[in-house]
Amino acid sequence: MSETSERYRALAAEFTRRVGAVPADMWAAQSPCEGWTALDVLRHVIDLHREIPSWAGLTVTLAKVVDDDPLGAWSEARDALQALVDDPQRARQEYDGMFGRTTAEATIDRFLCFDLLVHGWDIARATGGDERLPADEVTRVYADALALGDNIRHTGVCGPEVRIADDAPEQDRLLAFLGRNP
Repeated sequence: MSETSERYRALAAEFTRRVGAVPADMWAAQSPCEGWTALDVLRHVIDLHREIPSWAGLTVTLAKVVDDDPLGAWSEARDALQALVDDPQRARQEYDGMFGRTTAEATIDRFLCFDLLVHGWDIARATGGDERLPADEVTRVYADALALGDNIRHTGVCGPEVRIADDAPEQDRLLAFLGRNP
């Protein structure tokens, strides 16, 4: 099992815990992502589970509808992506990405795992759930976000950085860097 497979499994478990804790009447709650409800955030994450592998010419077919069964749709997407990263041949499928030649696995690790962490927080914040994130992943994702710099400041990606104290906890600094009010 690869490092990416293990990381995806752990982050997907955390994301599943948050999705599973959302009361049915809270999916329409406004998320920290402007104009998106908690359900919109979940839909986005599930869509990325189909979209990101397609960049490498891989197909992830999902049948469940998030509006009908949020947890079921998420579970289907999670299981399909886990099967992909557990398969070395599919995971190592190469393609030309926006930062040069890469693999499906590298993109899943750098971007989809990033989204699982941050959007897990978005869903928790919107629905009154547990907002604590795994400290080791906060450190890793914060370093990646800082390395991306202003490349993440696009409409629909991340807004302007929110100013907070320099000595704020690392999770808060990550979220503020990504345009969220921790």
